[in-house]
Amino acid sequence: MARPRPVERASSAWVDRAVHRAVEQGDFWGDVRAAGGTPIVEPDPQGDADHRVVTFLWRGSEATRAVLVLPNKVVDPRDLARNLMERVPGTDIWHWSVRMRADWRATYTLCVDEGEGPRADGEYWAWLRGCQQGDPLNSRTLTRRWGGDPVSYVELPQAPRGDDWQRRDGVARGAVSTHTVRSELLGNERPVHVYEPPGGGDDLPVLVLMDGEMWQPGLDVAALLDNVIADGRIPPLVALLPESLGSDLRWAELACNERFVGFLERELLPWAAERLPLTDDPARTIVAGQSLGGLTAAYAAVAAPHRFGRVLAQSGSFWWPDGPDLERSEWLTRRIAASEKLPVRFWLSAGEQEWVALPALRRLRDTLRDKGYDDAVYREYNGGHDYLCWRTELADGLVGLLGSQVGTQVGTQAGTQAAATATAAA
Repeated sequence: MARPRPVERASSAWVDRAVHRAVEQGDFWGDVRAAGGTPIVEPDPQGDADHRVVTFLWRGSEATRAVLVLPNKVVDPRDLARNLMERVPGTDIWHWSVRMRADWRATYTLCVDEGEGPRADGEYWAWLRGCQQGDPLNSRTLTRRWGGDPVSYVELPQAPRGDDWQRRDGVARGAVSTHTVRSELLGNERPVHVYEPPGGGDDLPVLVLMDGEMWQPGLDVAALLDNVIADGRIPPLVALLPESLGSDLRWAELACNERFVGFLERELLPWAAERLPLTDDPARTIVAGQSLGGLTAAYAAVAAPHRFGRVLAQSGSFWWPDGPDLERSEWLTRRIAASEKLPVRFWLSAGEQEWVALPALRRLRDTLRDKGYDDAVYREYNGGHDYLCWRTELADGLVGLLGSQVGTQVGTQAGTQAAATATAAA
């Protein structure tokens, strides 16, 4: 599917001025360092305070033939040439500028051809996309999915910040441990990371979060939980983070798989309950995930509402199972539409740049409302299919789903914010 609106290219006045100075003084890259590195963010030339011009840069060599910029979902796979940097003739300066809303944020990579390109054939573009690397001029990085070097990221001034993810001095720390949990239903075993809140407690709420290897230790979700618990925004809870066992098995297990939900409900939770004082109240049990993990979170609540009463699904793959049999697409949404209303609360969010997935997500939102899930929350943010966005949305979702359990004041604030956001996204 082609991108509905082309990426909006722009011209950078900053680059023009810096190139002019470099001709006279020869220190363009010194100016870049003095500006705080890349990307360069400057006011909108049209005078719109809610937009910025964002410029990505690369210091090339004599061998550099092409540089492709890949911000998360701000690219059309059918028109990659629009994301190619241009070279300032006679210099080592390569640049690419776009006009974006000031609340945009994204991880991105750069793909550099130091060979004989560029060429117009499909094999070349596939090869070039395989040359991804971080931005050496940007100190802001995020852990990469499935390991490897970190990815760079950009956050414009009005974008939500991940401050809750930073370790704070003086905040009590919960305990994190890793265990190997065997599943007879799935015929395998996997690492499960367990977060226990500082100070312990009884009858603790529980969060089951898919793709545990990314959240802990990758993004250090324990730091987030420590902070929001210390702030009194959520009650102390236990988090269970089962890892995915590679890309192929993840596709099989996180696609409305009844046996995987059985693992969560009948094996993982009982295993944890033998070791920790967990609640068995579905209204205090959150199942959460992103992409296929978000699909699985929603399916788990539909299949086992007596155990999972709260769903936090981020950029859920609710198009599943896509393919030639279109009557089978959006299977879970059609199941919800054909079923009685369940005692489940949904918190859904997705990025505005996820143009392929958004139609299915919005149809699920509409289906939930039609079925009477009046407390369901649906939010869209200016970003893509991106852990940079998911980490702040995870924090907001936890507060929205559990905040009312730490006192009337917190619950009222969370409920008011959720209602306003849900209305705005409608």
